[in-house]
Order: sequence, then structure tokens, then C-alpha cells
Amino acid sequence: MSIGALAGRFGLAPHVLRHWESMGLLAPERGTNGHRRYGHDELVRTAVILRAKEAGLGLQEIRTVLTVQDAEHRKAVLSAHRAALRATVEQAQSRLALVEGALKCAHEDIANCPHFQRVIASLTGEDRQADA
Repeated sequence: MSIGALAGRFGLAPHVLRHWESMGLLAPERGTNGHRRYGHDELVRTAVILRAKEAGLGLQEIRTVLTVQDAEHRKAVLSAHRAALRATVEQAQSRLALVEGALKCAHEDIANCPHFQRVIASLTGEDRQADA
């Protein structure tokens, strides 16, 4: 199939496939006219790349995972990505807890909430000045 047909199948612009080819992610054959020809292997590979992107992997990481022969190296790349994802989830959970706490506050204006004021004072160091 042509580059346009493959790109269209996944809702991609053809330049995306060209970029992936330049990075070594895809290696389409060339027809006698020099045009790229994508077969079943490239179709599957494109789906795999898109799935890896959904998992948050960058193109360099995807290339490593797809091309490296050493299973331990591949696992190391995936483990590092998992650690980064977990850290992102932790940060999001902390942020969510802050927002939920603000929503649960009985004060109409959170700035008037004594608990919120204590938290802010501890962040600014004003709680230590009051003790001195």
C-alpha cells in the first residue's frame, strides 16, 4: 500500500511515517518507481508504534524497545518509563488531594480557612516566626 493509504488507515499525516522512517522505526520497501510500499509488516509495526505512544513512550524509547536485541536492555527502558509514569501518577494524586481538600472546606472563601492559613504560614516560614 502507498504511504497515503497507510497513513490514512491510522489517521496520520504521511510526513509522520516519513519521520518514523528517518528514525529507523519503519523500513518500507521501494517500488520500481522509487515510491515507498508498505506491506503487512509495516501495518503491524505502525499499530505497535501507536500503541507504544499511547503508553507514553517517546520515539527514541520506542525505537530502542523495537530494535534492541538485548531483552535486559529493553526491560530497563520499560522499567525506567514505568518509574516515570508512577511519579507522574503520584504527583497527580497529590494535586487531586489538594483540590479535593479545598472543595471540602466548610469556609466559603478558602483564604479564611484556619487550616489553609496554617498550611500557607508553614510554607512561608511565618509559623516559625510566630514561635520565636
